[in-house]
Amino acid sequence: MTNRNSDGREPKTPDTEGGEAHDYSATLFLPQTEFPMRAGLPQREPEFLARWEQIGLYQRQREAGAGKPRFVLHDGPPYANGNIHIGHALNKILKDVVVRSQGALGHDSNYVPGWDCHGLPIEWKIEEQYRAKGRNKDEVPVVEFRQECRAFAQGWIDVQRAEFKRLGVGGDWDHPYVTMSFDAEAQIAREIMKFAANGLLYRGSKPVMWSVVERTALAEAEVEYHDHQSTTIFVKFPVTGYRKSAATAGGLPKGLDPAAAAADIHLFPSYEGASVVIWTTTPWTIPGNRAIAFAENVTYAVYEVTEAAADNWAKVGEHFIIADKLAADVFKAARVTGYERHKEVDPTHLVCAHPLAGVAGTKGYFDFAVPVVAGDFVTDDTGTGFVHIAPGHGADDFNLYVAERLGEVPHTVGPDGRYYDHVPLFAGHRVMDDKGKDGDANDAVIKALMAADRIIARGRLKHQYPHSWRSKAPIIFRNTPQWFIAMDKDIAAADGSSTVGDTLRARALGGIAGVDWVPASGQNRINGMIENRPDWVVSRQRAWGVPIAVFVKDKGDGTVEILHDDAVNARIAEAFATEGADAWYKEGAAQRFLGTDYSANEWHKVDDILDVWFDSGSTHAFTLEVREDLKVDRAFNGGPDRVMYLEGSDQHRGWFHSSLLESCGTRARPPYDVVLTHGFVLDEQGRKMSKSIGNVVAPQEVIKASGADILRLWVCASDYSDDLRIGAEILKTTVETYRKLRNTLRWLLGSLHHYRESERIAYADMPALERMVLHRLAELDKVVRESYASFDFKRVNAALTQFMTAELSAFYFDVRKDALYCDPISSVTRRACLTVLDEVFRRLVIWLAPILPFTAEETWLARFPSADGSVHLETFPDTPAKWRDETLADEWRKIRLVRRVVLGALELERAAKRIGSSLEAAPVIHVSDPNLFAAVSAVDLAEVCITSDAHLMPDEGPKDAFRLDDVPGVSVVPSRAEGHKCARSWKISPLVGTDPDYPDVTPRDAQALRERASARRAAE
Repeated sequence: MTNRNSDGREPKTPDTEGGEAHDYSATLFLPQTEFPMRAGLPQREPEFLARWEQIGLYQRQREAGAGKPRFVLHDGPPYANGNIHIGHALNKILKDVVVRSQGALGHDSNYVPGWDCHGLPIEWKIEEQYRAKGRNKDEVPVVEFRQECRAFAQGWIDVQRAEFKRLGVGGDWDHPYVTMSFDAEAQIAREIMKFAANGLLYRGSKPVMWSVVERTALAEAEVEYHDHQSTTIFVKFPVTGYRKSAATAGGLPKGLDPAAAAADIHLFPSYEGASVVIWTTTPWTIPGNRAIAFAENVTYAVYEVTEAAADNWAKVGEHFIIADKLAADVFKAARVTGYERHKEVDPTHLVCAHPLAGVAGTKGYFDFAVPVVAGDFVTDDTGTGFVHIAPGHGADDFNLYVAERLGEVPHTVGPDGRYYDHVPLFAGHRVMDDKGKDGDANDAVIKALMAADRIIARGRLKHQYPHSWRSKAPIIFRNTPQWFIAMDKDIAAADGSSTVGDTLRARALGGIAGVDWVPASGQNRINGMIENRPDWVVSRQRAWGVPIAVFVKDKGDGTVEILHDDAVNARIAEAFATEGADAWYKEGAAQRFLGTDYSANEWHKVDDILDVWFDSGSTHAFTLEVREDLKVDRAFNGGPDRVMYLEGSDQHRGWFHSSLLESCGTRARPPYDVVLTHGFVLDEQGRKMSKSIGNVVAPQEVIKASGADILRLWVCASDYSDDLRIGAEILKTTVETYRKLRNTLRWLLGSLHHYRESERIAYADMPALERMVLHRLAELDKVVRESYASFDFKRVNAALTQFMTAELSAFYFDVRKDALYCDPISSVTRRACLTVLDEVFRRLVIWLAPILPFTAEETWLARFPSADGSVHLETFPDTPAKWRDETLADEWRKIRLVRRVVLGALELERAAKRIGSSLEAAPVIHVSDPNLFAAVSAVDLAEVCITSDAHLMPDEGPKDAFRLDDVPGVSVVPSRAEGHKCARSWKISPLVGTDPDYPDVTPRDAQALRERASARRAAE
C-alpha cells in the first residue's frame, strides 16, 4: 500500500531549484499492506466461515469462557418453513451481536439455535402435496402423516441453518434444539402434565377465536388485525316486560321464557310497544343472541319517530330505546327526519323478545326472553348504547352471560362455519367459506329480520378485524369445547393445598417486574396483556404437534375428570423420549399407558394437540435446564448468570408471553432475566414489504451483492427499538460508510507495517496530540462497554464511525502523516504515533468485531497471522485510567476550533487558485480570545493545520481577515510560505539547502536520510 495519484501512478518528487530531481519516495515510511481496498465480502466471507469451523471457534470460545459469569441468549425458535427473510436476518444479527459483545465483555456467552417444528403451516404443506397426488389426508394413518411433517420440517431446518450461518451468526449449529426432537416432545408432555397436576388445566366450553379455513382454535398470538368491510345493521328487540328486581335479583332462572315466568314478569305501560335497538357488525350472530347489555353510566331514553318517509324501515309512531348521546346518529342512519324524546329509561331488568321470535318456520326456537343486563364493556361511543349478547360468539358476551347465570351457552355455528342443523331458517348457511370469503349467512339473517320488520337501518363499515396470521383470512368467535389453562385459579401444590391469590396471573405480573425490559416500554406492554388476557386456550384440533397427553373420564354432567397418576405419566414421557409423540397415536396406546390399573373403556386419551406456543413456551425446560452448556445460576438463586430472550415486538403476545405463563405456572418465575425487542423491517418509504408491490429486500440478495457485513452494519446503524427501513439507497449509504471504515483500517495496517514493539514510547514521553488520542480511546472504551452492555448497538456504531472517520482519518492521520512518513527512525513523535496507532488498532478491531465479524477477522489476521488465531477469542482490552485527561481534551477542542477557521481560509485560497497544496501556505492566525490563544500557543500550528509555517498573533486581526461566525475571536490572513520546497516532504522552508550532504531537503529530512542509511549499513 502506497500513496498514489488519482491515475494510479506513484507520486514524483518535483525538481528542486537549480538542481537535478531526486526521487526520495523509497526513503519514506509509506503505508504498506496487502489488505485490499476492495473488500470482496461476498467471496471472502465464506472462507472465514469455513476457517471458523475448521478451528472449532465456538468450542474454543466456550473453553475460553469457562468459569466466567454465564450469559445465555436463548433462541426464540423460528418456524421451520421456507427461506429466511429480512426480518429473520435482523433478528439473528442482533442476537449474534449480543452474544459476541457479551463474550468480549468477559462473559461465557452461549448461543444454541433452535427451531419451532410443529403446527398448522407444515400440515398445510403436506396436505397440498397430498392434493397434488390425489390423496385424501383423512385416509392417511396419523403416524404416517406426522412422519411426513417431521421430514418436511427437517428439510427446512437444514436450509435455514445454512442461511443463518451465512449471516455470520456464531453458535452451536451442530447441536441445535428442535421442538420435534423426542426429548423435547417428552418434556413438553411433562410440562402440560404439571398444569394438570396443579389444577390449572381444565376442559371448558367457551367462545374462542376460530379459523374456519384452518379448522382450529387460535391463540391471541396467532391473530393479527387488518382492515375489513363489515355489514352493519340496527335491530329492534321488542320490550315485552320488566323483571321485578326483588324476585329476580340473581338473574333469570335457567331456561326462562315469557310463558314460564309469568309470575316474575309484568308489563310496564311506559315501555309498551317500545323496542331496544342494538347495532352489530356481525348480523350472523343474531341467531345466537340471548341477552342485551347496557352501560350503567349512560343515559337512555324512549324516542318516538315523528317524521319519516312512507317507505322507511323506521316508521312514524315507533318507539325506540337508545342512548341519548347516540340518538341523532341512529336516526340519521335510519333516515328519520323527525323524532321526539319522551322520557329517560332505566334499562335495568327490562326484558325483550328475540327479533326472530314467532317467525314462521322457527318452531319456537327463538321464543325466549332476552334480558337486559349491565355490562362494564358497553359505551356510548358508537352504535346505540346497547350491545347484543351472543354468548357463543364473544368473550365479553360469554363472561357477562355466565356471571348473570342466564342459562346454557348455545351452539349455533360449526367448525366449518356453517349453522348447525338444529338452527331453524339458517341451517347449512355459511358464515365463511373454506377460503375465508364471506358466506351467505349475513344475507340470510338480514333477509329474515327484514321479513319480521326488525331492521331500521343497515350499512357498511371498514374497521380493524382479527385475521389468522397464517391463512390471512378473517376468523370468527364460536363456542367450542377446548382445553384451557386457568389464569385466576389458585395453584395447587404437590400436596393439593393452595394459597389464596397464588394464581398464574398474579405470578406472571409479579415476575414481569423483576425482568430487565429493553426497551423499557416492553414492561408496560406485556403487563397490560397479562392483566387483561382470558384463560389460555392450549388445545388445537390438528395432528402435527405434541398431544395433550392426559386421560379423562366423563363425569356425566358435561365435565371430565383428569387422571392423576405418576406411573401413567412416567410411561407416557418415557415412550415419547424414545419414540416421539407418535407413540400417542399408535394402536393400543391408551391401554399401554394406562397399564393394568385403569381401563381404556373408561379413561380416554385426549387427542387434541397443544398450541405451538405452548411448545415454544416450554423450550426453557428442555434446553436451559438440561444442557450443561446452558445451565445457569440466576439472580433469584443469588447467582451471577443471566438469560436473555430477544425477538420482535410482536412476541410480547407470542413467545415472551407463552414462556412467561408456562414458566410461572410450573416454576413460579419467568424463564428470562432480560427481554429485548426489535421492530419490523419496512421499505425506504416506510411501507410493509410485499411481493405485489415489489419492495421486498431479500437478505440473500444483499449478501450476494455486498456481503453479510453490510447487512450487519445496517442493523447496527439503525434504531432497532423502532421499525427499521431498508432499500437500495439506504444500502448504498451503508456501503459507503463501510468503505470509509475499511479504508481507516487499511491505513492503520499499512502504517503499522513499520512499527516494532521496541519502538514503543511511554505515555509520559508522548506529545500532547498522542495523549489526546489516548484520552479519546479511554472515553470510547467507556462508551463501547456501556453501550454493548445495555445493547445500544447504534450508539456503539455511531461512536466508532465518528471516531474513525472524523477524528482519525480526517484529523489525526492527516496531522501525523508528515511525521510518520518523513521523520527519522529515532523521532519520538513518529514512535509515539506508532505506539498510539497500535493501541488504536487493537481496540478498534476488537470493538468492531461483534458488528463486523468478517472484516474484523480479516483485519486482525492481516496484522497477526495465525493458523488458529481469531479476533473473536479476544476480550475488550483494559484501558489505563491515566489516559483520561479532561484538561488536555478541553485544550484540544479549542485547538481544533482554531484549526477549522484556518482550513476554511485555505479552502478559499485553493478555490481561487492562489495555492495548490496547503503546504504552500503560511497563514497568519489572529486569536483574541486569551483561552484559545493559550491553547494554540502550546502546539505547532503549522503541523496541526498541515501548512509549511504559521504565525500566531494575539489580536483581533484585520477586518478583511477570514472568519467563521461560530468561532468568535479567531481570524486568518492567508499568506504563502517562504523558502524552498523540500524534495522529500514537500514542505516549503528557508532551511532547505542548509545541509551540504542533502541540499534539496530540510534538516529534519536530512537526518532521516542519514538514519536510514545507517540502519541499512547495519543490516548488511
